[in-house]
Amino acid sequence: MARIKGAIMTRKRRNKVLKLAKGYYGSKSKLFKTAKQAVMKSGNYAYIGRKQKKRDFRRLWITRISAACKLNGMNYSTFMNGLKKADITLNRKMLSEIAIADPAAFTALTEKAKAALK
Repeated sequence: MARIKGAIMTRKRRNKVLKLAKGYYGSKSKLFKTAKQAVMKSGNYAYIGRKQKKRDFRRLWITRISAACKLNGMNYSTFMNGLKKADITLNRKMLSEIAIADPAAFTALTEKAKAALK
């Protein structure tokens, strides 16, 4: 009976890693050992980046809302508190879009928030 070796699967596995490392600088895209390390590291960065992306966008939305609130004579925390008391449930993404695209509507929201706080 013929002896079965793992050459086919090994080559497949190595080619898969080298394909993921395509475009990397120097030997990182050519040599399996360094390519494997670079692919593992880039995978970690990608995983962390997917979490940071959510944080960064939330921070951006809050900054935009805060800037629009200041134009209407209010700060961010009292605005959000007023919206909650007025039973207006808009997420921060939508609030920031309203602040950019339709300042008149955002002013109306700030007025409702102020009314709810009184």
